[in-house]
Amino acid sequence: MAFGRPRKLFTEAELYEYAVGALARRMRSVAELKRLLRNRVEADTEFGKTLVELIVVRLKDQGYLNDARYAAAFSSYRRDNEKFGRMRVVNDLKAKGVHGDVIEKAVSSAYDEVKEETLARAYLSRKRLQKPKDRDQKQAARIFRQLTRAGFRSRTIFAILKKWDVDEETLSELESETPAE
Repeated sequence: MAFGRPRKLFTEAELYEYAVGALARRMRSVAELKRLLRNRVEADTEFGKTLVELIVVRLKDQGYLNDARYAAAFSSYRRDNEKFGRMRVVNDLKAKGVHGDVIEKAVSSAYDEVKEETLARAYLSRKRLQKPKDRDQKQAARIFRQLTRAGFRSRTIFAILKKWDVDEETLSELESETPAE
């Protein structure tokens, strides 16, 4: 049975340098950074918890760590570059540990001026998804699922599929599978 190397425990200065380096590589939420720092100290001890909190407060005071700024940048990036819908961005930010109020403000400011159908069409073109062939239910269902995963509302997805002349039978089957919004 192999044993790993003993973990190196960081001092306050080393932990701070590690945190700054992690933030230099990419923006992180407070919760993400805390998770990262807990792996570098004995998180189950009172000293470790206090040290992580001390570093986080110090980074916040210096302006290196700000969840509101992080959520705003994340939302606009996912909207502009990856063409994701509002619900996908909300779920991703929740997974990153950002507070609900901060998420709501950032996402609403990023998505208020955006027409969802236009964004969904841009997503389809980015993924090179095209109108399903004649009565191809599998292709229509695949497009529906992909747009749902990308964070678009079912109302928008059905509008696109209706404009593509997907038959009513397929649309009613997809609608029966869809949870109520």
